[in-house]
Amino acid sequence: MVQYKWIALSNTSLGAFMGFMNANVVLIALPAIFRGININPFNSFQYLLWILFGYSIVSAILVVNVGRISDIFGRVRMYNLGFLIFTIASLLLYLTPGKGGIAAIQLIIYRILQGVGGSFLMANSAAILSEAFPPNERGFALGLNGVIGIFGGVAGIIIGGILASIYWRDVFLVSVPIGILGTIWSYKSLKQLSKPNRNQSIDVVGNILYAVSLISILLGITYGILPYGGQVTGWANPFVISGIVVGVGMFIGFLIVESRVKDPMFRIELFKIRAFTSSAISIILAQLAFGGLQLMLVLLLQAIWLPLHGYSYEVTPFWAGVYLLPLLAGFGIMGSIAGRLADRYGARSLATIGLLIMGIGILMLTTLPYNFNYVEFALIIFFIGIGNGLFVSPNMTALMNASPPQHRGSASGIRAMLTNTGSTLSIGIFFTIVIDTLYISLPPVLTSALTAAGAPQLVPILSKIPPTAAIFASFLGYNPVSTVLSQLPTSLVNTIPASTIATITGTHWFPNVIAPPFMNALRISFYVAASLVFLATIVSALRGKTVIYERDYMKATLTNVLDDKKDKS
Repeated sequence: MVQYKWIALSNTSLGAFMGFMNANVVLIALPAIFRGININPFNSFQYLLWILFGYSIVSAILVVNVGRISDIFGRVRMYNLGFLIFTIASLLLYLTPGKGGIAAIQLIIYRILQGVGGSFLMANSAAILSEAFPPNERGFALGLNGVIGIFGGVAGIIIGGILASIYWRDVFLVSVPIGILGTIWSYKSLKQLSKPNRNQSIDVVGNILYAVSLISILLGITYGILPYGGQVTGWANPFVISGIVVGVGMFIGFLIVESRVKDPMFRIELFKIRAFTSSAISIILAQLAFGGLQLMLVLLLQAIWLPLHGYSYEVTPFWAGVYLLPLLAGFGIMGSIAGRLADRYGARSLATIGLLIMGIGILMLTTLPYNFNYVEFALIIFFIGIGNGLFVSPNMTALMNASPPQHRGSASGIRAMLTNTGSTLSIGIFFTIVIDTLYISLPPVLTSALTAAGAPQLVPILSKIPPTAAIFASFLGYNPVSTVLSQLPTSLVNTIPASTIATITGTHWFPNVIAPPFMNALRISFYVAASLVFLATIVSALRGKTVIYERDYMKATLTNVLDDKKDKS
């Protein structure tokens, strides 16, 4: 008979596989999706952002609350519900009717519903594994769970590329059979090992303050990336400023409330455990560095390197995923090893060395030219993946081991919230750096290049296009120059020699023009990312000794009881 721990591992790994696969399928298939619903990339920034980030924003908002509710009503029950919601949302995405903005809004709503299901899965998978496996095997279980998720990400790149070329709706349908299997299997096979504490009350005030504060902050950051009025970004937008200020104020109020209520949703007392706090801070700092870094590498490949090497813009999303596989491979290889090592040697040395490797790898990216040698690039991102894999599994194991068993749902939710929030914040930071730098340096470069190419009449038009538009057009697999020309009056386009049009709409002209200022912006982003990783390295190194709650805190409690008995006698 199969031991229950292997059933728990296989089922939660199926959930991780589905989640990672779905994320990459959508990312790779975005050009096909936007063409399928007939959306113009130059006036659809908000749709793109919400289809991309709506899932992670909703997950970040819900995971802590879901983890807390799971401690009250049962983790397995909430996990099962997550599989069901995710599957229903995937089916709704496949059935999305209509075209244009209405279809885009429907896709966003269903992606948000997917995020709800994903939050139920993310908030409980680590807690379920921590219950099923003994402390000396948790690192192995959590590490293998993450590695299988990476395999799902690789599968998503391949499947997304294939299905996008057939029919754009199929990219959403692929998650449905996996979701149905997972829903049935989790319902029939998973069991609640620890008794839920239903005597606790739901923290209504805390829930409202937390949700509103995080929504305000993440919405502000998301719209801060978009143009506002005559400005290239929206950080001067009153909506953005007020959203972030109100959000931060309400979050401070939330922490005050949580320190006083009887049954808080956010277990602040967990942060009194040094090992937990160090792990949590390391997660948010690492995600601030890595979340945006990954997207910057995708943009570098899609907007510059792949077109320079003869790839049409239409196929760059798929090939960008393929060329980033060494990053996933490094994480997958080391993630499976690091979890087992963490069980034997603890997290401090492994996680700290992993972060140090990541930081060095990110600094190495600053030395690359825009038309780099791919072998060198692949080795660097593989090196970064190795560091990330060496950090993630031991650090997560340390966080879960330090958490009291009755609060592991809350701990898992906090971990997932920090991961998703850090990633969203990171994307906002790096996009702002790139867009603001391009806004200053790109117009004069474009003016010179258009004049030299023999199309000075396009200078007033192309020099006014927000960098956001050019970047997002490339990201969606559109040739930015061809897209602009298709929207201009025929009388204007006819004044440009055919040879000039052939030059400026080719795969080499625009990447060569945008590359120097883009690389300057990327290097600033890389330096910021490396600084954050090195700061996380210091935090990780100061985490103290390995803490396993069942061993250390229960032993301490037993010792105190025996000492009291001796004192009384």
